Amino acid sequence: MKPVKALIADDEPLLRERLRAHLAVLWPDLVLTDDARNGTEALELFAAHRPDIVFLDIRMPGMNGIDTARALARSAHLVFVTAYEQYAVQAFDQGAVDYLVKPVDRMRLADTVERLKRQLPGSAHDHAAMAATLDRLAARLGHRAATPARWLQWIKASVGNSVRLIPVEQVHFLRAEEKYTRVVWDEGEALIRKTIRELADQLDPERFVQTHRSVIVNLASVREVVRGMNETADLHLRNGGEVLPVSRSYLHHFRQM
Repeated sequence: MKPVKALIADDEPLLRERLRAHLAVLWPDLVLTDDARNGTEALELFAAHRPDIVFLDIRMPGMNGIDTARALARSAHLVFVTAYEQYAVQAFDQGAVDYLVKPVDRMRLADTVERLKRQLPGSAHDHAAMAATLDRLAARLGHRAATPARWLQWIKASVGNSVRLIPVEQVHFLRAEEKYTRVVWDEGEALIRKTIRELADQLDPERFVQTHRSVIVNLASVREVVRGMNETADLHLRNGGEVLPVSRSYLHHFRQM
């Protein structure tokens, strides 16, 4: 039988780690793919791995869990993870999807695992029931239709005694260096206090991708991708031959390049 795969999408690292640990005990044969920190990453990783199940946080920065679920509902069994039980209980009465309340309880997760095992493999998704459930949940959360995200346009950086406004389109890459992040753009480089994680949520994912836990790159600045050992790669940039790492978790961004 084909192994069952699952994706965890949540912006809280500790929650992801705890859920992974519980699932390793309750469902040892379940294959967990790379984790997603927001809805946009969830869609990218889903396209790369095609998991059967998605554990999906309702409230995430950028593209939230409801909009992500609407995009995935026809393709996977969804289990919502939420801190708002008062909304979830009634919203999921019909059982089209399941839910877990933070912090995730192992016994409650065990019930979810058994429910999923009964549905998998090959069970049909009830598309109408799923759509109705998502509509009710959106209404209970006061969710409105998603509006286009306003991505970061300028990065403020201290250069000498002045503060420089760096146009985002001129940035080649950003790299974490101890307590700072190094920004390299057309006219030079500078250090800022924002973390890579903060920046990843503020930059347009159509233009910028994370390639390593410490690196974000502007795709327009990439000259070539050189595959390495153990599902890694190196990015060679146009700005003077700088080389950046691509770790296994982020290689999916470049599989079609």
